[in-house]
Amino acid sequence: MTAVQSSIDAVRIAAVAADRMKAADIEAFDVSDLLAITDIMMVATAMNERQVIGVAEEVEKDVYLKCGHLSPRSREGVDEGQWVLLDYGDFIIHIMHQDAREYYRLERLWRDCPVVELPLEHPETTGDESADNGSDGDGAGEADE
Repeated sequence: MTAVQSSIDAVRIAAVAADRMKAADIEAFDVSDLLAITDIMMVATAMNERQVIGVAEEVEKDVYLKCGHLSPRSREGVDEGQWVLLDYGDFIIHIMHQDAREYYRLERLWRDCPVVELPLEHPETTGDESADNGSDGDGAGEADE
């Protein structure tokens, strides 16, 4: 039970890091019943190849600094920038380019799995970063009813 909880705690740290780098569709799933290799899988979507790499680096840095110097035991897809898979054993972090998401075959595995709660604070930004290049909007139209 404590191993699963520590994995969930690490995935929450990863989710906050991904959110800080403006990743979207950040979700985590309990895949322990379907995949014997891991318990928790987090998926995040990025707008372009550079953002995929940036999110992966930020996640890896935060998990290392805040989870007792925990490093992934393997990294895949880092060179292409279409997706990055960080395998920590008990949990997996997958960051993918939004245009490649529909082609990712493992999605059918996690689609029906229980969702792990990832409370994200969405801190206020000052706009000093130049990351809003190519943005479609930040959901500001949700207030209209």
